Amino acid sequence: MNQHQTQRRQVLRAGGGLAVLGALAAAGIVLPRQALAEWNKQAFDAKTLDDAMKAMGAEAPANSGDVQIVASDIAENGAVVPVQAVSKLPKTEKIAILVEKNPSMLAASFDLGPETLPEVTARIKMGQTSNVIVVVKADGKFYMASKEIKVTLGGCGG
Repeated sequence: MNQHQTQRRQVLRAGGGLAVLGALAAAGIVLPRQALAEWNKQAFDAKTLDDAMKAMGAEAPANSGDVQIVASDIAENGAVVPVQAVSKLPKTEKIAILVEKNPSMLAASFDLGPETLPEVTARIKMGQTSNVIVVVKADGKFYMASKEIKVTLGGCGG
């Protein structure tokens, strides 16, 4: 463990919270990117799939079997739909989850470090039956997978 990691752990044990992360960033112990993730407002505000993809820089992602969506085919409660996105692509940098028929397409976006396992799980909100799309950026290129998830009322399968 290097000196910066040791200092960061000592400070976090002593206090914790965003104020501590801000102080660590100001002291140069934690880079600002590590303290708080970047926010792509344009992508999260996009109202169409094309606009969301364009804002993420993923205008024409290729379909890939190396991008997997792990989720139930039917969601009994659209307010909380668990979705796992898995990338088997080397050098995965980003994983985003989009819901085609939601008012705002982009539900979640994760920037991954080089040593991070390229798997994320999120609980997303779905207003209706829709395609869930996972977009992965790996080695500077974009790939995607899609899966339809049916949202039911009371789990009736309709």
